[in-house]
Amino acid sequence: MKTVKLMGTAASLLVLGVSQSAAQDLTVGYFLEWPMPFQYAKAEGMYDEALGTTVNWVSFDSGTAMSAAMASGDVQLSLSQGVPPFVVATSAGQDLQILDVAVSYSENDNCVVREALEIDKSSAEELTGKKVAVPLGTAAHYGFLKQMNHFGVDVGSLDVVDMAPPDGAAAIAQGSVDMACGWGGSLRRMMEHGNILLTGAEKEELGILVFDVTSGPASWVAENSDTVAAFLSVTAEANAMWADEANREKMLPVIAKDAGMDEAATMETIATFSFPSVDEQMGEKWLGGGAQEFMKGVADVFVEAGAIDGALDSYEDAVNTGPLQAASEM
Repeated sequence: MKTVKLMGTAASLLVLGVSQSAAQDLTVGYFLEWPMPFQYAKAEGMYDEALGTTVNWVSFDSGTAMSAAMASGDVQLSLSQGVPPFVVATSAGQDLQILDVAVSYSENDNCVVREALEIDKSSAEELTGKKVAVPLGTAAHYGFLKQMNHFGVDVGSLDVVDMAPPDGAAAIAQGSVDMACGWGGSLRRMMEHGNILLTGAEKEELGILVFDVTSGPASWVAENSDTVAAFLSVTAEANAMWADEANREKMLPVIAKDAGMDEAATMETIATFSFPSVDEQMGEKWLGGGAQEFMKGVADVFVEAGAIDGALDSYEDAVNTGPLQAASEM
């Protein structure tokens, strides 16, 4: 699996190393152009206040990069890591755990075909032999594989190039690739130059769930369970605030600024997201069994596609609901 480069402060963090003082605090990975309620809490200092320490935030451009940062010890938690990159890491032996369901977004992760090709779901077989930009090991990669399987397109016939979504958006705009896969702001830019094959609802009918999680190294989580619970509690509080439309006028500009987006684009994006409550997360659909079953399905698809060497027999141990349960009692 190719290594996906880090962005901005994340790159500086990994290159220069974390200072001793920063290492004593909590460092959390997140995405820019991926607006979520937690960013209001982040910007307003709610995490710092609840945890009694400075939370350091670093931005990434893929979940695979988050896994690498957690493996090196530079990042302790990743908020909104995609499930497929989590599965890639744990299947390879990295001891990570899912701690909550950060967001569900089947409408905001997809592949876009260059408009000049005039290919839609009725003519998807015409993709054979085309060049595709895919961020390997991510939710977009999984969705791409499942869609190609659905349409009967042999992935081996495609020229698949590993590109982070911002690079894929630039490539499809320049006409240097025929299809590009990604999410968030990058997906919106891709859509300016092409069309999707399947809607979010159509993807869900095929079993292509798309959701992100908060994750962390199992050993660190075990040693800092109270900190993790407090962190998850703040996230849940921010989600509950956003669910009340009366709070959105004050929250939206703060979230937009933190996400590096304008307010219109922020609202357009976040409107396609859903943020399950803690009770919902603990139910069968999510952490009560559904997520574990879904991860096994993702792993098996990746093995079949040759994207990973092997899958775990079960992903039950990759989910730890203890801190989330404790958060619900705070």
